[in-house]
Amino acid sequence: MNDIRRTILWVIFAFSLIMLWDQWQVHNGKKPTFLPSSAPAASASAPASAAQAAGSTPSAVPTSNAGTSSAAVPGEVPAGAPSATPRERVEVATDVLKLTFDTEGGTIVHSEFLKHKDMEHAGAPFVLFDTSGNRVYQAQTGLIGGNFPNHKTPMKFSGERTLPDGTNELVLRFESDPVGGVRLVKTYTLKRGSYVVDVRHEVVNASGQAVNPQLYMQLVRDGNKGPGESSFYTTFTGPAFYTDAKKFQKVAFTDIEKGKADFVKQSPDGWVAMVQHYFASAWLPTPGKEHENFARKVGDNLYAAGLIAPVGAVAPGATLAVDSRLFVGPQEEKMLESIAPGLELVKDYGFFTILSKPLYWLLDKLHGVLGNWGWSIVALVVLLKIAFYWFNAKAYQSMAKMKAINPKITELRERYKDNPQQMQMEMMRIYREEKVNPMGGCLPIIIQIPVFIALYWVLLSSVEMRGAPWILWIKDLSVRDPYFILPIVMTLTTLLQTALNPAPPDPMQAKLMWLMPLIFSVMFFFFPAGLVVYWVTNNILTIAQQWLINTRMGVPPQFNLPKFR
Repeated sequence: MNDIRRTILWVIFAFSLIMLWDQWQVHNGKKPTFLPSSAPAASASAPASAAQAAGSTPSAVPTSNAGTSSAAVPGEVPAGAPSATPRERVEVATDVLKLTFDTEGGTIVHSEFLKHKDMEHAGAPFVLFDTSGNRVYQAQTGLIGGNFPNHKTPMKFSGERTLPDGTNELVLRFESDPVGGVRLVKTYTLKRGSYVVDVRHEVVNASGQAVNPQLYMQLVRDGNKGPGESSFYTTFTGPAFYTDAKKFQKVAFTDIEKGKADFVKQSPDGWVAMVQHYFASAWLPTPGKEHENFARKVGDNLYAAGLIAPVGAVAPGATLAVDSRLFVGPQEEKMLESIAPGLELVKDYGFFTILSKPLYWLLDKLHGVLGNWGWSIVALVVLLKIAFYWFNAKAYQSMAKMKAINPKITELRERYKDNPQQMQMEMMRIYREEKVNPMGGCLPIIIQIPVFIALYWVLLSSVEMRGAPWILWIKDLSVRDPYFILPIVMTLTTLLQTALNPAPPDPMQAKLMWLMPLIFSVMFFFFPAGLVVYWVTNNILTIAQQWLINTRMGVPPQFNLPKFR
Protein backbone atom coordinates (compact mmCIF):
# COMPACT_ATOMS: atom_id res chain seq x y z
CA MET A 1 0.00 0.00 0.00
CA ASN A 2 2.77 2.44 0.95
CA ASP A 3 4.63 1.73 -2.30
CA ILE A 4 1.50 2.23 -4.40
CA ARG A 5 0.54 5.44 -2.64
CA ARG A 6 4.05 6.81 -2.90
CA THR A 7 4.12 5.99 -6.62
CA ILE A 8 0.89 7.92 -7.19
CA LEU A 9 2.16 10.85 -5.14
CA TRP A 10 5.44 10.85 -7.05
CA VAL A 11 3.53 11.02 -10.34
CA ILE A 12 1.46 13.96 -9.04
CA PHE A 13 4.63 15.62 -7.72
CA ALA A 14 6.46 15.22 -11.04
CA PHE A 15 3.49 16.54 -13.03
CA SER A 16 3.20 19.52 -10.66
CA LEU A 17 6.88 20.34 -11.20
CA ILE A 18 6.40 20.16 -14.97
CA MET A 19 3.41 22.52 -14.80
CA LEU A 20 5.23 24.90 -12.46
CA TRP A 21 8.33 25.07 -14.67
CA ASP A 22 6.21 25.41 -17.81
CA GLN A 23 4.21 28.33 -16.41
CA TRP A 24 7.42 29.94 -15.11
CA GLN A 25 8.78 29.85 -18.66
CA VAL A 26 5.61 31.52 -19.98
CA HIS A 27 5.70 34.04 -17.12
CA ASN A 28 9.19 35.08 -18.25
CA GLY A 29 8.09 35.53 -21.87
CA LYS A 30 9.54 32.26 -23.16
CA LYS A 31 7.85 29.44 -25.04
CA PRO A 32 6.49 26.52 -22.97
CA THR A 33 9.03 23.74 -22.50
CA PHE A 34 6.66 20.81 -22.08
CA LEU A 35 3.01 21.75 -22.48
CA PRO A 36 1.53 23.44 -25.58
CA SER A 37 0.20 26.92 -25.10
CA SER A 38 -3.44 27.68 -25.96
CA ALA A 39 -2.41 31.04 -27.37
CA PRO A 40 0.87 32.62 -28.43
CA ALA A 41 2.82 34.58 -25.92
CA ALA A 42 2.08 38.27 -25.81
CA SER A 43 3.83 40.19 -28.52
CA ALA A 44 6.35 42.65 -27.25
CA SER A 45 5.48 45.15 -29.92
CA ALA A 46 2.16 46.66 -30.87
CA PRO A 47 0.79 46.49 -34.41
CA ALA A 48 2.30 48.96 -36.82
CA SER A 49 -0.63 51.33 -36.51
CA ALA A 50 -4.16 51.37 -35.22
CA ALA A 51 -5.52 51.69 -38.74
CA GLN A 52 -3.54 48.73 -40.04
CA ALA A 53 -4.37 46.66 -36.95
CA ALA A 54 -8.07 47.41 -37.33
CA GLY A 55 -8.10 45.63 -40.66
CA SER A 56 -7.41 48.31 -43.26
CA THR A 57 -5.34 45.83 -45.26
CA PRO A 58 -7.16 43.94 -48.02
CA SER A 59 -6.69 40.63 -46.20
CA ALA A 60 -8.90 41.80 -43.35
CA VAL A 61 -12.02 41.26 -45.47
CA PRO A 62 -13.14 37.60 -45.77
CA THR A 63 -12.07 35.86 -48.96
CA SER A 64 -12.75 32.47 -50.42
CA ASN A 65 -9.56 30.84 -49.12
CA ALA A 66 -10.84 30.59 -45.56
CA GLY A 67 -13.88 28.46 -45.90
CA THR A 68 -16.07 30.72 -48.06
CA SER A 69 -17.70 29.75 -51.32
CA SER A 70 -16.71 31.01 -54.71
CA ALA A 71 -19.56 33.52 -54.44
CA ALA A 72 -17.48 35.42 -51.88
CA VAL A 73 -15.40 37.23 -54.43
CA PRO A 74 -11.84 37.88 -53.23
CA GLY A 75 -10.23 41.20 -53.91
CA GLU A 76 -9.04 44.40 -52.40
CA VAL A 77 -11.25 46.46 -50.11
CA PRO A 78 -12.89 49.28 -52.06
CA ALA A 79 -11.79 52.67 -50.88
CA GLY A 80 -15.42 53.75 -50.51
CA ALA A 81 -17.18 56.71 -52.03
CA PRO A 82 -16.13 60.19 -50.92
CA SER A 83 -18.16 61.50 -48.01
CA ALA A 84 -18.83 65.06 -46.90
CA THR A 85 -19.21 63.85 -43.32
CA PRO A 86 -15.92 63.93 -41.37
CA ARG A 87 -14.81 60.75 -39.62
CA GLU A 88 -15.66 60.73 -35.93
CA ARG A 89 -15.97 58.50 -32.88
CA VAL A 90 -19.51 58.15 -31.55
CA GLU A 91 -19.90 57.22 -27.87
CA VAL A 92 -23.21 55.76 -26.70
CA ALA A 93 -24.18 54.36 -23.31
CA THR A 94 -26.88 52.37 -21.53
CA ASP A 95 -27.04 51.50 -17.84
CA VAL A 96 -24.60 48.57 -18.25
CA LEU A 97 -22.73 49.12 -21.51
CA LYS A 98 -20.77 51.92 -23.14
CA LEU A 99 -19.80 51.53 -26.80
CA THR A 100 -17.69 53.63 -29.14
CA PHE A 101 -18.41 53.46 -32.88
CA ASP A 102 -16.21 54.67 -35.72
CA THR A 103 -18.17 56.31 -38.54
CA GLU A 104 -15.71 54.61 -40.87
CA GLY A 105 -17.75 51.49 -41.48
CA GLY A 106 -19.93 51.88 -38.39
CA THR A 107 -17.42 49.65 -36.58
CA ILE A 108 -17.43 49.10 -32.79
CA VAL A 109 -13.92 50.02 -31.69
CA HIS A 110 -14.29 50.32 -27.89
CA SER A 111 -16.53 48.91 -25.16
CA GLU A 112 -16.79 49.41 -21.42
CA PHE A 113 -18.76 47.38 -18.87
CA LEU A 114 -20.11 49.86 -16.36
CA LYS A 115 -20.80 47.22 -13.70
CA HIS A 116 -17.46 45.42 -14.00
CA LYS A 117 -14.33 47.24 -12.90
CA ASP A 118 -10.82 47.08 -14.30
CA MET A 119 -8.63 45.48 -11.63
CA GLU A 120 -5.50 47.24 -12.87
CA HIS A 121 -7.09 50.71 -12.89
CA ALA A 122 -9.17 51.12 -9.75
CA GLY A 123 -12.62 52.51 -10.40
CA ALA A 124 -12.40 52.40 -14.21
CA PRO A 125 -14.87 50.21 -16.13
CA PHE A 126 -13.51 47.05 -17.72
CA VAL A 127 -12.63 47.47 -21.41
CA LEU A 128 -13.15 44.61 -23.88
CA PHE A 129 -13.28 46.06 -27.41
CA ASP A 130 -10.36 48.45 -27.76
CA THR A 131 -8.31 50.28 -30.37
CA SER A 132 -5.22 51.75 -28.77
CA GLY A 133 -1.45 51.68 -29.02
CA ASN A 134 -1.10 48.12 -27.74
CA ARG A 135 -4.59 46.60 -28.02
CA VAL A 136 -6.82 45.90 -31.01
CA TYR A 137 -10.22 44.28 -30.64
CA GLN A 138 -13.13 45.34 -32.89
CA ALA A 139 -16.48 44.16 -34.27
CA GLN A 140 -16.64 44.79 -38.03
CA THR A 141 -19.25 44.15 -40.73
CA GLY A 142 -19.67 44.87 -44.43
CA LEU A 143 -20.61 43.51 -47.85
CA ILE A 144 -18.54 41.41 -50.25
CA GLY A 145 -19.19 39.91 -53.66
CA GLY A 146 -18.61 43.13 -55.57
CA ASN A 147 -17.80 46.81 -55.21
CA PHE A 148 -20.04 47.30 -52.16
CA PRO A 149 -19.84 49.17 -48.82
CA ASN A 150 -17.69 47.48 -46.18
CA HIS A 151 -16.11 48.24 -42.79
CA LYS A 152 -13.83 50.87 -44.39
CA THR A 153 -16.64 52.84 -46.03
CA PRO A 154 -17.46 56.29 -44.53
CA MET A 155 -20.93 56.46 -42.99
CA LYS A 156 -23.27 59.09 -41.56
CA PHE A 157 -24.49 58.68 -37.97
CA SER A 158 -27.94 59.49 -36.62
CA GLY A 159 -29.68 58.63 -33.36
CA GLU A 160 -29.45 59.13 -29.60
CA ARG A 161 -26.18 58.77 -27.71
CA THR A 162 -27.56 58.09 -24.23
CA LEU A 163 -30.43 55.89 -23.11
CA PRO A 164 -33.19 58.40 -22.15
CA ASP A 165 -34.92 58.03 -18.79
CA GLY A 166 -38.12 56.04 -19.02
CA THR A 167 -37.13 54.24 -22.23
CA ASN A 168 -35.68 50.76 -22.69
CA GLU A 169 -34.06 51.09 -26.12
CA LEU A 170 -31.33 53.16 -27.71
CA VAL A 171 -31.31 53.09 -31.53
CA LEU A 172 -28.30 54.10 -33.64
CA ARG A 173 -28.13 54.33 -37.42
CA PHE A 174 -25.12 54.38 -39.74
CA GLU A 175 -25.74 54.94 -43.45
CA SER A 176 -23.23 54.88 -46.29
CA ASP A 177 -23.28 56.77 -49.53
CA PRO A 178 -23.79 54.56 -52.59
CA VAL A 179 -20.82 52.34 -53.47
CA GLY A 180 -21.32 50.55 -56.77
CA GLY A 181 -24.89 51.78 -56.67
CA VAL A 182 -25.53 50.09 -53.29
CA ARG A 183 -26.11 51.76 -49.92
CA LEU A 184 -25.62 49.93 -46.63
CA VAL A 185 -27.59 50.97 -43.55
CA LYS A 186 -26.56 49.56 -40.16
CA THR A 187 -29.02 49.90 -37.29
CA TYR A 188 -27.85 49.02 -33.77
CA THR A 189 -30.43 48.66 -30.99
CA LEU A 190 -29.12 48.65 -27.42
CA LYS A 191 -31.47 47.68 -24.57
CA ARG A 192 -31.53 48.60 -20.91
CA GLY A 193 -29.79 46.04 -18.72
CA SER A 194 -28.65 43.96 -21.71
CA TYR A 195 -25.27 43.05 -23.19
CA VAL A 196 -26.90 41.97 -26.46
CA VAL A 197 -27.06 44.44 -29.34
CA ASP A 198 -29.64 43.86 -32.09
CA VAL A 199 -28.05 44.59 -35.47
CA ARG A 200 -29.92 45.10 -38.75
CA HIS A 201 -28.12 45.43 -42.09
CA GLU A 202 -30.26 46.93 -44.86
CA VAL A 203 -28.96 46.65 -48.42
CA VAL A 204 -30.48 49.35 -50.62
CA ASN A 205 -30.02 48.80 -54.35
CA ALA A 206 -29.94 52.22 -56.01
CA SER A 207 -28.31 50.87 -59.17
CA GLY A 208 -30.06 49.92 -62.36
CA GLN A 209 -29.41 46.20 -62.11
CA ALA A 210 -29.88 43.37 -59.62
CA VAL A 211 -27.07 42.71 -57.16
CA ASN A 212 -26.33 39.65 -55.01
CA PRO A 213 -23.98 40.65 -52.15
CA GLN A 214 -22.98 38.68 -49.08
CA LEU A 215 -22.75 40.06 -45.54
CA TYR A 216 -19.69 39.40 -43.38
CA MET A 217 -19.58 39.87 -39.62
CA GLN A 218 -16.19 39.48 -37.97
CA LEU A 219 -14.34 39.96 -34.70
CA VAL A 220 -10.80 41.21 -35.17
CA ARG A 221 -8.42 40.84 -32.24
CA ASP A 222 -4.72 40.78 -31.41
CA GLY A 223 -3.30 37.47 -30.19
CA ASN A 224 -2.25 38.68 -26.75
CA LYS A 225 -3.70 37.52 -23.47
CA GLY A 226 -6.29 39.79 -21.90
CA PRO A 227 -5.06 42.49 -19.51
CA GLY A 228 -4.51 41.26 -15.97
CA GLU A 229 -4.57 37.55 -16.84
CA SER A 230 -2.11 35.49 -14.80
CA SER A 231 0.55 33.23 -16.31
CA PHE A 232 0.29 30.83 -13.36
CA TYR A 233 -3.07 29.43 -14.47
CA THR A 234 -4.00 28.95 -18.10
CA THR A 235 -7.36 29.99 -19.55
CA PHE A 236 -8.26 29.92 -23.23
CA THR A 237 -8.00 33.06 -25.33
CA GLY A 238 -9.08 32.98 -28.96
CA PRO A 239 -11.93 32.28 -31.40
CA ALA A 240 -14.63 29.70 -30.79
CA PHE A 241 -17.39 28.33 -33.02
CA TYR A 242 -20.63 26.60 -32.14
CA THR A 243 -22.94 24.52 -34.32
CA ASP A 244 -25.60 21.95 -33.48
CA ALA A 245 -23.58 19.36 -35.38
CA LYS A 246 -20.18 19.78 -33.72
CA LYS A 247 -21.08 21.83 -30.62
CA PHE A 248 -18.33 23.98 -29.10
CA GLN A 249 -15.03 24.22 -30.98
CA LYS A 250 -12.09 26.31 -29.77
CA VAL A 251 -9.52 27.51 -32.29
CA ALA A 252 -6.06 28.46 -31.05
CA PHE A 253 -4.32 31.47 -32.60
CA THR A 254 -1.32 29.24 -33.29
CA ASP A 255 -3.49 26.83 -35.31
CA ILE A 256 -4.84 29.73 -37.40
CA GLU A 257 -1.30 30.90 -38.08
CA LYS A 258 -0.21 27.40 -39.14
CA GLY A 259 -3.31 26.83 -41.27
CA LYS A 260 -4.42 23.95 -39.03
CA ALA A 261 -7.60 25.50 -37.62
CA ASP A 262 -10.31 22.83 -37.39
CA PHE A 263 -13.93 23.97 -37.16
CA VAL A 264 -17.23 23.65 -39.03
CA LYS A 265 -16.99 25.81 -42.14
CA GLN A 266 -20.68 25.86 -43.08
CA SER A 267 -23.82 25.62 -40.95
CA PRO A 268 -27.44 26.80 -40.78
CA ASP A 269 -27.13 27.50 -37.06
CA GLY A 270 -24.69 28.44 -34.33
CA TRP A 271 -22.46 31.43 -33.72
CA VAL A 272 -18.85 32.66 -33.70
CA ALA A 273 -17.18 34.14 -30.64
CA MET A 274 -13.93 35.59 -29.38
CA VAL A 275 -13.23 34.29 -25.88
CA GLN A 276 -10.96 35.35 -23.04
CA HIS A 277 -10.95 34.95 -19.26
CA TYR A 278 -14.29 36.11 -17.78
CA PHE A 279 -15.51 37.99 -20.93
CA ALA A 280 -16.49 37.28 -24.53
CA SER A 281 -17.99 38.71 -27.70
CA ALA A 282 -20.05 36.79 -30.25
CA TRP A 283 -21.89 37.30 -33.52
CA LEU A 284 -25.25 35.53 -33.36
CA PRO A 285 -26.83 35.18 -36.84
CA THR A 286 -30.50 34.42 -37.38
CA PRO A 287 -30.88 30.63 -37.07
CA GLY A 288 -32.13 28.65 -40.02
CA LYS A 289 -30.08 30.51 -42.66
CA GLU A 290 -26.99 28.86 -44.07
CA HIS A 291 -23.77 30.77 -43.40
CA GLU A 292 -20.05 30.16 -43.67
CA ASN A 293 -17.51 30.44 -40.85
CA PHE A 294 -13.94 31.63 -41.23
CA ALA A 295 -10.84 32.32 -39.16
CA ARG A 296 -7.59 33.79 -40.47
CA LYS A 297 -4.54 35.82 -39.61
CA VAL A 298 -4.91 39.36 -41.01
CA GLY A 299 -1.81 41.13 -39.76
CA ASP A 300 1.14 41.08 -37.39
CA ASN A 301 -0.27 39.29 -34.31
CA LEU A 302 -3.79 40.09 -35.54
CA TYR A 303 -6.57 37.56 -36.17
CA ALA A 304 -10.13 37.64 -37.51
CA ALA A 305 -12.96 35.19 -36.89
CA GLY A 306 -16.44 35.57 -38.27
CA LEU A 307 -19.14 34.42 -40.61
CA ILE A 308 -20.50 35.19 -44.09
CA ALA A 309 -24.25 35.13 -44.73
CA PRO A 310 -26.05 35.52 -48.06
CA VAL A 311 -28.22 38.61 -48.44
CA GLY A 312 -30.04 37.32 -51.50
CA ALA A 313 -30.74 38.89 -54.86
CA VAL A 314 -31.68 42.58 -54.48
CA ALA A 315 -33.68 43.93 -57.40
CA PRO A 316 -33.13 47.49 -58.67
CA GLY A 317 -34.77 49.94 -56.29
CA ALA A 318 -35.42 47.23 -53.69
CA THR A 319 -34.16 46.83 -50.11
CA LEU A 320 -33.31 43.60 -48.30
CA ALA A 321 -32.51 43.35 -44.59
CA VAL A 322 -30.48 40.81 -42.56
CA ASP A 323 -31.01 40.67 -38.80
CA SER A 324 -28.42 39.42 -36.33
CA ARG A 325 -27.26 40.04 -32.78
CA LEU A 326 -23.95 40.92 -31.18
CA PHE A 327 -23.13 39.84 -27.64
CA VAL A 328 -20.40 41.72 -25.81
CA GLY A 329 -20.24 41.14 -22.09
CA PRO A 330 -19.29 39.03 -19.07
CA GLN A 331 -19.53 35.24 -19.00
CA GLU A 332 -22.45 35.04 -16.58
CA GLU A 333 -23.67 31.50 -17.11
CA LYS A 334 -27.41 31.97 -16.52
CA MET A 335 -27.47 35.06 -18.75
CA LEU A 336 -25.58 33.28 -21.54
CA GLU A 337 -27.99 30.35 -21.46
CA SER A 338 -30.90 32.72 -22.07
CA ILE A 339 -29.31 34.40 -25.12
CA ALA A 340 -28.52 31.55 -27.52
CA PRO A 341 -28.14 27.75 -27.47
CA GLY A 342 -24.66 26.76 -26.33
CA LEU A 343 -23.48 30.31 -25.67
CA GLU A 344 -22.80 29.42 -22.02
CA LEU A 345 -19.96 27.21 -23.31
CA VAL A 346 -17.76 30.28 -23.82
CA LYS A 347 -17.35 29.92 -20.06
CA ASP A 348 -14.93 27.11 -20.76
CA TYR A 349 -14.67 24.23 -18.26
CA GLY A 350 -12.71 22.06 -20.67
CA PHE A 351 -13.06 18.29 -20.27
CA PHE A 352 -14.89 18.68 -16.95
CA THR A 353 -17.98 20.50 -18.27
CA ILE A 354 -20.28 17.58 -17.38
CA LEU A 355 -19.20 17.90 -13.73
CA SER A 356 -18.55 21.64 -13.57
CA LYS A 357 -22.01 22.75 -14.72
CA PRO A 358 -23.91 21.04 -11.85
CA LEU A 359 -21.27 22.24 -9.39
CA TYR A 360 -21.77 25.83 -10.58
CA TRP A 361 -25.54 25.37 -10.31
CA LEU A 362 -25.16 24.26 -6.69
CA LEU A 363 -22.70 27.08 -5.93
CA ASP A 364 -25.13 29.61 -7.40
CA LYS A 365 -27.99 28.20 -5.27
CA LEU A 366 -25.83 28.45 -2.15
CA HIS A 367 -25.00 32.05 -3.02
CA GLY A 368 -28.72 32.75 -3.32
CA VAL A 369 -29.07 31.66 0.31
CA LEU A 370 -25.83 32.97 1.84
CA GLY A 371 -25.36 36.10 -0.26
CA ASN A 372 -21.53 35.81 -0.18
CA TRP A 373 -19.45 33.93 -2.73
CA GLY A 374 -16.66 33.16 -0.24
CA TRP A 375 -19.00 31.48 2.24
CA SER A 376 -20.74 29.77 -0.68
CA ILE A 377 -17.40 28.17 -1.63
CA VAL A 378 -16.92 26.99 1.97
CA ALA A 379 -20.47 25.58 2.07
CA LEU A 380 -20.00 23.80 -1.27
CA VAL A 381 -16.81 22.06 -0.07
CA VAL A 382 -18.61 21.01 3.12
CA LEU A 383 -21.44 19.48 1.04
CA LEU A 384 -18.93 17.67 -1.18
CA LYS A 385 -17.16 16.30 1.89
CA ILE A 386 -20.49 15.03 3.22
CA ALA A 387 -21.29 13.46 -0.16
CA PHE A 388 -17.91 11.70 -0.26
CA TYR A 389 -17.82 10.86 3.45
CA TRP A 390 -18.12 7.11 2.87
CA PHE A 391 -15.30 7.11 0.30
CA ASN A 392 -13.06 9.17 2.56
CA ALA A 393 -13.91 6.99 5.58
CA LYS A 394 -12.83 3.88 3.68
CA ALA A 395 -9.59 5.56 2.63
CA TYR A 396 -8.72 6.76 6.14
CA GLN A 397 -9.68 3.41 7.67
CA SER A 398 -7.26 1.73 5.29
CA MET A 399 -4.58 4.31 6.13
CA ALA A 400 -5.20 3.80 9.86
CA LYS A 401 -4.75 0.04 9.45
CA MET A 402 -1.59 0.65 7.48
CA LYS A 403 -0.31 2.90 10.24
CA ALA A 404 -1.04 0.16 12.79
CA ILE A 405 0.95 -2.48 10.87
CA ASN A 406 3.65 -0.08 9.74
CA PRO A 407 6.15 -1.32 12.41
CA LYS A 408 5.78 -4.87 11.04
CA ILE A 409 6.33 -3.65 7.48
CA THR A 410 9.42 -1.70 8.57
CA GLU A 411 10.82 -4.77 10.31
CA LEU A 412 10.19 -6.88 7.18
CA ARG A 413 11.98 -4.39 4.98
CA GLU A 414 14.99 -4.48 7.24
CA ARG A 415 15.00 -8.28 7.49
CA TYR A 416 14.59 -8.95 3.75
CA LYS A 417 16.32 -5.92 2.29
CA ASP A 418 18.59 -8.22 0.28
CA ASN A 419 15.70 -10.41 -0.93
CA PRO A 420 13.01 -8.18 -2.50
CA GLN A 421 10.93 -11.11 -3.76
CA GLN A 422 10.68 -12.69 -0.32
CA MET A 423 9.95 -9.29 1.21
CA GLN A 424 6.97 -8.81 -1.14
CA MET A 425 5.61 -12.25 -0.32
CA GLU A 426 5.82 -11.60 3.42
CA MET A 427 4.18 -8.21 3.03
CA MET A 428 1.24 -9.75 1.15
CA ARG A 429 0.90 -12.35 3.90
CA ILE A 430 0.63 -9.62 6.53
CA TYR A 431 -1.94 -7.76 4.39
CA ARG A 432 -4.07 -10.92 4.24
CA GLU A 433 -3.77 -11.64 7.94
CA GLU A 434 -4.60 -8.07 8.95
CA LYS A 435 -7.31 -7.78 6.24
CA VAL A 436 -5.72 -4.68 4.76
CA ASN A 437 -6.37 -3.74 1.13
CA PRO A 438 -3.20 -2.14 -0.31
CA MET A 439 -5.34 -0.02 -2.66
CA GLY A 440 -7.95 0.83 -0.04
CA GLY A 441 -6.50 4.27 0.72
CA CYS A 442 -5.96 5.28 -2.92
CA LEU A 443 -9.03 4.32 -4.91
CA PRO A 444 -11.57 6.37 -2.88
CA ILE A 445 -9.35 9.44 -3.23
CA ILE A 446 -8.81 8.89 -6.96
CA ILE A 447 -12.60 8.77 -7.48
CA GLN A 448 -12.93 12.26 -5.99
CA ILE A 449 -10.13 13.90 -7.99
CA PRO A 450 -12.27 14.71 -11.11
CA VAL A 451 -14.91 16.38 -8.92
CA PHE A 452 -12.42 18.66 -7.21
CA ILE A 453 -10.68 19.49 -10.51
CA ALA A 454 -14.11 20.38 -11.94
CA LEU A 455 -14.73 22.65 -8.94
CA TYR A 456 -11.32 24.24 -9.56
CA TRP A 457 -12.46 25.21 -13.09
CA VAL A 458 -15.78 26.52 -11.79
CA LEU A 459 -14.01 28.90 -9.42
CA LEU A 460 -11.37 29.87 -11.97
CA SER A 461 -13.90 30.62 -14.74
CA SER A 462 -16.74 32.33 -12.87
CA VAL A 463 -16.85 36.07 -13.50
CA GLU A 464 -19.05 36.36 -10.42
CA MET A 465 -15.85 36.08 -8.35
CA ARG A 466 -14.48 39.31 -9.85
CA GLY A 467 -14.66 41.98 -7.16
CA ALA A 468 -16.56 39.66 -4.80
CA PRO A 469 -15.42 40.10 -1.17
CA TRP A 470 -15.27 37.40 1.48
CA ILE A 471 -14.05 38.49 4.93
CA LEU A 472 -11.78 41.17 6.37
CA TRP A 473 -8.77 41.53 4.06
CA ILE A 474 -10.19 39.44 1.16
CA LYS A 475 -11.88 42.11 -0.95
CA ASP A 476 -11.78 40.24 -4.26
CA LEU A 477 -11.94 36.44 -4.65
CA SER A 478 -10.63 36.59 -8.24
CA VAL A 479 -7.19 37.96 -7.34
CA ARG A 480 -4.47 36.64 -5.04
CA ASP A 481 -4.51 37.20 -1.31
CA PRO A 482 -2.74 40.58 -0.88
CA TYR A 483 -1.08 39.46 2.38
CA PHE A 484 -0.60 35.77 1.43
CA ILE A 485 -2.40 34.68 4.61
CA LEU A 486 -4.57 32.08 2.88
CA PRO A 487 -1.65 30.48 0.96
CA ILE A 488 0.34 30.25 4.21
CA VAL A 489 -2.62 28.58 5.97
CA MET A 490 -2.98 26.25 2.99
CA THR A 491 0.71 25.30 3.22
CA LEU A 492 0.51 24.69 6.98
CA THR A 493 -2.60 22.51 6.67
CA THR A 494 -0.99 20.51 3.86
CA LEU A 495 2.07 19.93 6.04
CA LEU A 496 -0.20 18.84 8.90
CA GLN A 497 -1.84 16.31 6.60
CA THR A 498 1.61 14.97 5.71
CA ALA A 499 2.47 14.68 9.41
CA LEU A 500 -0.67 12.62 10.08
CA ASN A 501 0.09 10.12 7.30
CA PRO A 502 2.31 7.07 7.88
CA ALA A 503 5.97 7.94 7.33
CA PRO A 504 7.68 6.08 4.46
CA PRO A 505 10.35 3.65 5.71
CA ASP A 506 12.92 5.14 3.32
CA PRO A 507 14.41 8.28 4.98
CA MET A 508 15.00 9.98 1.63
CA GLN A 509 11.38 9.44 0.56
CA ALA A 510 10.23 10.73 3.93
CA LYS A 511 12.15 13.97 3.39
CA LEU A 512 10.78 14.40 -0.14
CA MET A 513 7.23 13.84 1.10
CA TRP A 514 7.72 16.93 3.25
CA LEU A 515 9.30 18.99 0.51
CA MET A 516 6.54 18.23 -1.99
CA PRO A 517 3.80 20.28 -0.22
CA LEU A 518 6.18 23.22 0.11
CA ILE A 519 7.02 23.20 -3.60
CA PHE A 520 3.41 22.63 -4.64
CA SER A 521 2.25 25.50 -2.40
CA VAL A 522 4.37 28.02 -4.31
CA MET A 523 1.73 28.13 -7.09
CA PHE A 524 -1.02 28.89 -4.59
CA PHE A 525 0.64 32.18 -3.65
CA PHE A 526 -0.32 33.40 -7.13
CA PHE A 527 -3.74 31.76 -7.43
CA PRO A 528 -7.02 33.67 -6.95
CA ALA A 529 -8.14 33.82 -3.32
CA GLY A 530 -11.36 31.93 -4.15
CA LEU A 531 -9.36 28.88 -5.25
CA VAL A 532 -7.24 28.99 -2.10
CA VAL A 533 -10.38 29.29 0.08
CA TYR A 534 -11.67 26.10 -1.51
CA TRP A 535 -8.35 24.27 -0.96
CA VAL A 536 -7.90 25.45 2.64
CA THR A 537 -11.46 24.40 3.51
CA ASN A 538 -10.89 21.00 1.94
CA ASN A 539 -7.62 20.55 3.87
CA ILE A 540 -9.19 21.44 7.23
CA LEU A 541 -12.16 19.10 6.71
CA THR A 542 -9.83 16.31 5.56
CA ILE A 543 -7.68 16.67 8.69
CA ALA A 544 -10.76 16.65 10.94
CA GLN A 545 -12.19 13.55 9.27
CA GLN A 546 -8.86 11.72 9.33
CA TRP A 547 -8.40 12.54 13.02
CA LEU A 548 -11.92 11.35 13.86
CA ILE A 549 -11.64 8.06 12.00
CA ASN A 550 -8.20 7.25 13.43
CA THR A 551 -9.47 7.90 16.95
CA ARG A 552 -12.55 5.71 16.44
CA MET A 553 -10.36 2.85 15.19
CA GLY A 554 -8.15 3.02 18.25
CA VAL A 555 -5.16 4.36 16.31
CA PRO A 556 -4.21 7.61 18.10
CA PRO A 557 -3.15 10.33 15.66
CA GLN A 558 0.61 10.71 15.58
CA PHE A 559 2.70 13.46 14.09
CA ASN A 560 5.41 11.92 11.93
CA LEU A 561 7.80 14.86 11.83
CA PRO A 562 10.62 14.90 9.29
CA LYS A 563 14.20 14.09 10.14
CA PHE A 564 16.55 16.11 7.97
CA ARG A 565 19.76 15.05 9.63
